[in-house]
Amino acid sequence: MSFIIEEAVLRRPIGGATVMRGALERILAIGRLRSVEVQVMPIGREDNGALGGPFTLIDTDKGQRIAYAEIQDDSRLYTDTTYVRTLEARYGILRSQALTPHESSAFIEQLMGEA
Repeated sequence: MSFIIEEAVLRRPIGGATVMRGALERILAIGRLRSVEVQVMPIGREDNGALGGPFTLIDTDKGQRIAYAEIQDDSRLYTDTTYVRTLEARYGILRSQALTPHESSAFIEQLMGEA
């Protein structure tokens, strides 16, 4: 599994400092699992592949890749192969623009020190 999290989300103190620290600790723990990669998209990136909104790529048990997007009160499931491939390419671009998993862990640890 691979996740890219916006830095702004990691800095937003929803629930207060204790809750935020617990969330950061949990993200670090999950990111250390062998089957998981967590990357942080820095706020300082002027442009990134997700400015159009968040999306999730899903592999079904039948071997089909689909995409899911949810924004405000609207959610959509995409099965069109051409569109899903576009989102796959966009995700590849996002991964190259974000901090590496190692840099992301160090960044999250730094945020925990600031809290």
